[in-house]
Amino acid sequence: MIRTRFTDTFGVDHPVICGGMTGVGTAELIAAVANAGALGFLTALTQPSPDALADEINRVRNMTDRPFGVNLTILPTIQHIPYDEYRSAIIDSGITIVETAGADPAPHVPFFHAAGVKVIHKATSVRHALSAERKGVDAVSIDGFECAGHPGEDDVPGLVLIPAAANQLSCPLIASGGIATGAGLAAALALGADAVNMGTRFLASTEAPVHDNVKAQIVANDERSTVVVFREFRNTARVARNSVSEQIRIVGAQPGATFADVSELASGIRGRQKVLTEGDIEGGMWWAGQSQGLIDSVRPVADIVETIVADAERIMGSRLPQMLA
Repeated sequence: MIRTRFTDTFGVDHPVICGGMTGVGTAELIAAVANAGALGFLTALTQPSPDALADEINRVRNMTDRPFGVNLTILPTIQHIPYDEYRSAIIDSGITIVETAGADPAPHVPFFHAAGVKVIHKATSVRHALSAERKGVDAVSIDGFECAGHPGEDDVPGLVLIPAAANQLSCPLIASGGIATGAGLAAALALGADAVNMGTRFLASTEAPVHDNVKAQIVANDERSTVVVFREFRNTARVARNSVSEQIRIVGAQPGATFADVSELASGIRGRQKVLTEGDIEGGMWWAGQSQGLIDSVRPVADIVETIVADAERIMGSRLPQMLA
């Protein structure tokens, strides 16, 4: 077993996280991650209301007695989102670990800490990670440029970003982006991280609540099968390569383009319904990272976690020591 500051702080067996994934972080997947000894996060805003989130938390509790958390992503939206009410639902439900992402977590940290909730904040740069630490978060998850979702605007890959963050942070550090194997876990620990966060690897799991076509496509894809979009709008995002994301990239690159020109193509509702639910791989934009090139099968969550941890232990315990003269 691998023991780190992360496992000690958050009370889990393995230094592995399934971070919040919109439309995917629901009870079946998160309970499976918890039962495997890792830490999973329900996505609060996947639920249509704070009351629905409380119900989803109860569903997880009916499936596991292990630790799990809730992701609260704070981003500018067209429609009003009652973030304070979602926060209250998290606290009132007795959740003890929260993952924040997007905007500044400072307005929420005092409320969570007053209720005994530990906060992990996702950052895409060392400067933002240090800012979050100063504002009192209990751990930082740092996203390298390889990750699915929003990797920031600096284009720094994990091989540089992880040790750069580790050299300056005092709190536990979670490495995110491009990790899907035991070698990735061992490498992240060697670079100074205390745990790893995986999204795309858990998307290609038996328990992930997405269509089998999506899982099969991840297995078929390679490390080149992503597209970076929204760069022109300073909201850079890495998504799976398909006809829709390629069209978004082309339209967005036109002089004078605005987000309104791609908003229908990029609709999250379209991606979740057409792609994740109905299995139309070309039906909308969907999220996946470069770690697709490391995923060769769809497997149960328990097998994924067990294999990754066992492979990391083997690499650290036998393979690397054999290289020492």
